[in-house]
Amino acid sequence: QAQLVETGGGLVQTGGSLRLSCAASGRILSSTAMGWFRQAPGKERDFVAGISRSGGSTDYADSVKGRFTISRDNAKNTLYLQMNSLKPEDTADYYCAARGRFAADTTAVFKKSNDYDYWGQGTQVTVSS
Repeated sequence: QAQLVETGGGLVQTGGSLRLSCAASGRILSSTAMGWFRQAPGKERDFVAGISRSGGSTDYADSVKGRFTISRDNAKNTLYLQMNSLKPEDTADYYCAARGRFAADTTAVFKKSNDYDYWGQGTQVTVSS
């Protein structure tokens, strides 16, 4: 059974920081491509950041570039999202995702929801103005 568990969400003031973690277990390979998505109330789930299975390549949504950093520790089967300079528009439920299908390209970063096969339950991030 594959499982992703996000932690680290919470309430923070504008300009503050949070670090999200996503622990993977079960059938999820430690070296699979992974990503973070977010969904605000009444809106679609959007790509935030992605990382290749090697960890050597990353990509970000334009809205978070320069403020968020995605990283992974394959030894710990854990994905991270460091969020700095938070804004009220960053308020959303944040989900981590893992790709179950093998990607031969170790540098590939995936940005679409349907590129991923496993999802966490989400963690809420609220940024107050």
